[in-house]
Amino acid sequence: MTRLEKVPAPKEPDHGMVLDQDQLRALVQGFRDRTFFPMVAAAAFTGARRNEILALRWNDLDVASKTLRIERALEVTAKYGSRFKEPKTARGKRTIAIDEDLIALLVAGRENHLRIVACVPDGAKVDLSLVKLPTDAPMFPGEDFTRPRHPNAVSKEFKRKATRLGFPGLRFHDLRGTHETLLLDQGVPVHVVAARCGHDPAVLLRSYAKRTKKADVSAAAVLGSITRSVLS
Repeated sequence: MTRLEKVPAPKEPDHGMVLDQDQLRALVQGFRDRTFFPMVAAAAFTGARRNEILALRWNDLDVASKTLRIERALEVTAKYGSRFKEPKTARGKRTIAIDEDLIALLVAGRENHLRIVACVPDGAKVDLSLVKLPTDAPMFPGEDFTRPRHPNAVSKEFKRKATRLGFPGLRFHDLRGTHETLLLDQGVPVHVVAARCGHDPAVLLRSYAKRTKKADVSAAAVLGSITRSVLS
């Protein structure tokens, strides 16, 4: 399985690996049998950072408007342990549109959480609207369902599973770069992708240029058609 990959020059930031659409599908589907599946899908299809994903709460999801609010990130320090922090810049706090398939996946996850909290077995018919989660209940909690997962543990487990699926060296953060690159390759305007991912457009463009040559190939094709029309 081939992969677009950028090897950074000395002192150059590592822009990571980028998967194409078929590879991304294979990767995400490979997590389907694990509790990681909704979290990996959310990262792949929102472009949010790992620690933003881990800081999501159920009240950040608006099913009616098909949006997801990203307002905080998880931070782990030696002094304070795990805590939430607001984004460093105004662009980091954002509300993004998500598609119906991701919404359905997240809603199913919430229903599963409600069943666990209420001790309702799978398949039992019960009105889950009567069950309430705390307002700060994490969307992707750890084993006790009250606290978020540890970021380092998430990264390690993701990397192990990705390697087994045929993607050695792929990082959780590469889901973000893949999301950005696929959107840009499809012609989504830079400022739209940047706003969605909480990025500075100029920084995003520089990173994108390091990841793929597809945009330049597309530009050459467009220029070719112009050249033919002018010179023929």
